[in-house]
Amino acid sequence: MSLSTDDGGLIYCDVYGESSRGVVLAHGGRFNKESWAKQAQELKEAGFRSIAIDFRGYGRSRGPGQSDIFTAPLYLDVLAAIRYVQGTGTKNISLLGGSLGGSAAAEAFIRTQSREIDRVVLLAALPNSPPDRLKGRKLFIIARDDADGAGPRLPRLKAYYEKFLIPRS
Repeated sequence: MSLSTDDGGLIYCDVYGESSRGVVLAHGGRFNKESWAKQAQELKEAGFRSIAIDFRGYGRSRGPGQSDIFTAPLYLDVLAAIRYVQGTGTKNISLLGGSLGGSAAAEAFIRTQSREIDRVVLLAALPNSPPDRLKGRKLFIIARDDADGAGPRLPRLKAYYEKFLIPRS
């Protein structure tokens, strides 16, 4: 199915299950909505409704800014999925985003109203906004050996989060 974004984009998604508990799945830069199929099926079997989206510029999804995925307003794609699951009666919504999708999920979490989103899980993700703006329940996960073109990511992500989230004396 497809969803419209606030800026005129068209986002394609796969929906799994029906429940008042929902999970929005936002893929990383090297992946797509199909990458979440196994996890989405597990969530369905555990009693959740999940929606895996293709960001603009992936699959058939399109929208403003898609020519540069790193500056595109991907949070609007996540917000479209949030609005969809809210419209189907889902009350408890969690966001799960990997890498690029985690950044988009974090920005969407920041831009939602208080209590719209129950929690956010970020997999190897660096938010575009300071993480102290992520009010509410959150979990940050990164693999020790995760790397990109600049080398190991763990030291950079750890330093970034510690700067904002660990109290200094």
